[in-house]
Amino acid sequence: MDRQQVDQINVIPLVDVMLVLLVIVLTTATFISTGQIPVNLAKAKSVSDRKDVPLVITLTAEGGLYLNDNPVPEGGLPAAMESQSRESAVVVRADKVTVLERFVAVVDEVRGLGFQQVSLEVIRL
Repeated sequence: MDRQQVDQINVIPLVDVMLVLLVIVLTTATFISTGQIPVNLAKAKSVSDRKDVPLVITLTAEGGLYLNDNPVPEGGLPAAMESQSRESAVVVRADKVTVLERFVAVVDEVRGLGFQQVSLEVIRL
């Protein structure tokens, strides 16, 4: 038997595997970073930095309402928030084109449910 001596390492399979892993990582990172509902936030000069995990209510430009990225049907906010602790902080993310009346109605409804720590999420100037 004639045995051939291997003088080189074949790197093509290694490169193929690394490229597939890179594509998987980049795709996963894209989905993680865009997990939130897209909202153009208003701007403010002062922004509070909260360390606890608040309940997040999102009002989209189209009028959609979400609680922690889960859609809430019209009039279904009390039912969606009934199992939450009343001491929890609530952050409202409202698109900057949202009608003020709609924003105030949502904040009034949340306060009427017994939540006292209600704030608006904005972008620092």
